[in-house]
Amino acid sequence: MTDAERAARERIRLQVVERFEGGEENREIAAALRVSERSVERWRRQWRERGEAGVLSKGSPGRPRLSERQIASLERELERGPLAHGWEDQRWTLARVKALIGRLFHVGYTVEGAWALL
Repeated sequence: MTDAERAARERIRLQVVERFEGGEENREIAAALRVSERSVERWRRQWRERGEAGVLSKGSPGRPRLSERQIASLERELERGPLAHGWEDQRWTLARVKALIGRLFHVGYTVEGAWALL
């Protein structure tokens, strides 16, 4: 999901909160915002329990972070080159960087996540 898509989803969640506060029914909200009633039900429950903060996105759960020390270690390993890590040529690809991160730190990144990290 792109940053623009994430921002659009967050705007919908804020609109949902406004509609909850206005007393609208789940069915009306779902139809108006073009989301599922089930999502609206879940958001209403979260809103009742924790207010607006309960409805807002908590971010991507599948994007683990490396510490500063791990990033520095990764940089050193990348400088050693792909040959030092068992590849047959000296080309770093995102897939190879992703695999290296997994090998070194036992953390799963997507190719897109490896690109963002770099």
